[in-house]
Amino acid sequence: MTILRDTPVDGPEFRTLRQRVEAEAYVASVCFKHGPPKLTGVELEWTVHHDDDPRRPLTAEVLREALGDHAPRTLHQDSPQIPLPGGSPLTAEPGGQVEISAQPEDSLTGLYATVRADTDYVTGLLAARGLTLGTSAVDPFRTPRRVLDTPRYKAMEKAFAPLGTDGITMMCSTAGFQLCVDAGERKDHAARWRAAHVLGPPLSALFANSPWVLGRSTGWVSNRLRAVLGTDPVRTFPSEFTDDPATSWARRALETPLLCVRRDDDCWDAPPGVTFADWIDGTADLGRPPTVADLKYHLTTLFPPVRAQGYLEVRYIDAQPGDRWLSPAALLVALLGKADEVIDICMPVADHWLTAARDGLRDPALARTAAKLAELGIAELGVTGLTPDLARTVTSDVEHRLHDGRNRG
Repeated sequence: MTILRDTPVDGPEFRTLRQRVEAEAYVASVCFKHGPPKLTGVELEWTVHHDDDPRRPLTAEVLREALGDHAPRTLHQDSPQIPLPGGSPLTAEPGGQVEISAQPEDSLTGLYATVRADTDYVTGLLAARGLTLGTSAVDPFRTPRRVLDTPRYKAMEKAFAPLGTDGITMMCSTAGFQLCVDAGERKDHAARWRAAHVLGPPLSALFANSPWVLGRSTGWVSNRLRAVLGTDPVRTFPSEFTDDPATSWARRALETPLLCVRRDDDCWDAPPGVTFADWIDGTADLGRPPTVADLKYHLTTLFPPVRAQGYLEVRYIDAQPGDRWLSPAALLVALLGKADEVIDICMPVADHWLTAARDGLRDPALARTAAKLAELGIAELGVTGLTPDLARTVTSDVEHRLHDGRNRG
């Protein structure tokens, strides 16, 4: 990494940022692109386990050998990092979780076919080395332990440690499902941003899939969501609702403390409590002013339930077993097309995040809201591009989840 050297570097990403207003304008412009909502992408994470003993610790070497030329460079710096056959890049999380980031498509049917093929391929690579993908959104067998030894993850672990154990759990033991959708036309940004957020508690409850930690039920239906929300509230809690989400998101980004600062050596520790705005205005002396590249990297260290990245990245749903990620994907795509109705349905439970993580659909208000959303979303599945057979599969799956979730525990 060379961007923190004193010698000039050409290119717009290495332009120095001198004023906060300049940085906020950049964030607002790149994080909320506008246009008709057409494309959908997904990111799927899994914990990885030894097939013969899921409690046995995973090592970077074993995972690197299993993934071969597809291994990300965080595992092997000289890896060719070949995408999966369907074109999906393969990455690894701090605890050895693997992640597929599928290229966006305009039909969920096409996306489903690509992701299923790439998932089967990864499953085969791992199986050849005696490894298997987990089926829960939290590792139910092992204590959290960092497998990847990168400057970013070392700095993150150090920064989160004073706040408790949720940070290391989030980093090393959780697996999420993420849906990526277009932000929409500029006039619709506020409604889609609000709808994406207020769907969080009821859909997190509906698709909760992480009740077990270290071999026992904790009483929380989503230990993953609980850990994420508890990691570092300034960067993991939901964003505010405003009529101008681009401006409010930019403000949040600038006011969030630095998690790490890229340097030429392997120490990326950030001064505690120093925000990106502090770096710009010189309140904190980090040796030089920040660049656009620094700001882009800083944006990757915010982990709220919904993140703006030029598109909307919905991050609050647990990883799902097998192909069942299609159900939350289809429901979200369908419901975001009915933003105003969704907001009306969800506002009474819009801030029930911890209740959703703890009780799920055992909570009557969340159960009622999820049922209303399921009815609305199922009626709108035609907009997703699913085939009739896949739409029926999603409908049946959602109905079973509603029934099982209400009767859980």
